Amino acid sequence: MIAALREVRLIVTDVDGVLTSGLIPLDAEGRRMGFFSARDGLGVTLARHAGLEIAVLSGATSGALRGRAAELGIRFVREGERDKAAGVAALLRSMGCERAACLYLGDDLNDLPAFRAAGVAVAVADAVPELRARADWVTLAAGGQGALREVIDAVLQAQGVRQRAVDELFGGDARQED
Repeated sequence: MIAALREVRLIVTDVDGVLTSGLIPLDAEGRRMGFFSARDGLGVTLARHAGLEIAVLSGATSGALRGRAAELGIRFVREGERDKAAGVAALLRSMGCERAACLYLGDDLNDLPAFRAAGVAVAVADAVPELRARADWVTLAAGGQGALREVIDAVLQAQGVRQRAVDELFGGDARQED
């Protein structure tokens, strides 16, 4: 698995059940609100600093998602994407990436096509059994509980750049072996 993570240049993540717990809070007007992990957000900062791209691929649409993605500087956001394999393929084309350079993080049955389109398939700990069975790796963290951060840390460690990114961004106070 570590060899495959060394090739990753693009991490594509689902939203509901991965960046969130899977609960869909609605406001009084029926608009989606989002509860996102701060740890995932800091992970995105580390990833972008180290040269990785993060993309979001969701079957739903949400102002909360667009706001969070903008806040984190995520440039590639595909919402309302029913065909997730086509969504991953479009992201790969737009970035000029090969399949092997793409990791997809998901939680449910609608992520199966994206698993087949990406080079590395990762399921969150509380993903449905069918997805976990087809994953190259299952995170320890559940959706909404820092699963994206876990993936980002593992990729950056496999590539030997995590500590440098931490040092450059935060002054090197958080020592950890790469």
